[in-house]
Amino acid sequence: MADQDPNNANNGSGPEGAPQIAVLTQYIKDLSVECPNSPAVFQWQAQPQVDIQFNINVNNVSDEVHEVILKVNVAARSDNGAHFLIDLSYAGLLGLRNIPEDAIGPFLLIEAPRMLFPFVRQIVAEAVGNTGFPPLLLEPIDFNAAYIQQLNTLQGSEGGEPADGAGEAPAEGSDQTNS
Repeated sequence: MADQDPNNANNGSGPEGAPQIAVLTQYIKDLSVECPNSPAVFQWQAQPQVDIQFNINVNNVSDEVHEVILKVNVAARSDNGAHFLIDLSYAGLLGLRNIPEDAIGPFLLIEAPRMLFPFVRQIVAEAVGNTGFPPLLLEPIDFNAAYIQQLNTLQGSEGGEPADGAGEAPAEGSDQTNS
């Protein structure tokens, strides 16, 4: 205790100028849950094919605050029609200070969605469960691989790298069978 300085302006947050990252808040930005063919859907014998698509968007709120939105669309369909549809946009406000410019894009498009994903997974599971179907547990998403794949696609089509990593992100699509 004797070596702590109560007058330290950083309040234990590390040396001045050190990189700082904070999740300021997380929230559901938009949620749509549909079971358009109920109650008939509960009589169908066909096992639905579950299609899962995801996307990441980044909005700059201020110089040091960024909104990261993880959008997930889940559609369970069979030859009979739609069993359930879930559209979720889950966002987090992240404060970034003293982060190297070349690290901001990868952080916002890889690490931030990775931090938000467990909450998205829980919301989707509960939403599907609330439609009368067994909860759907989303498989983990490798945001790093999706980011690298998108960078390779962008470099191949444009011959260069994205400017700052902000905007629409590099992750799209997945198929998962409901078990």
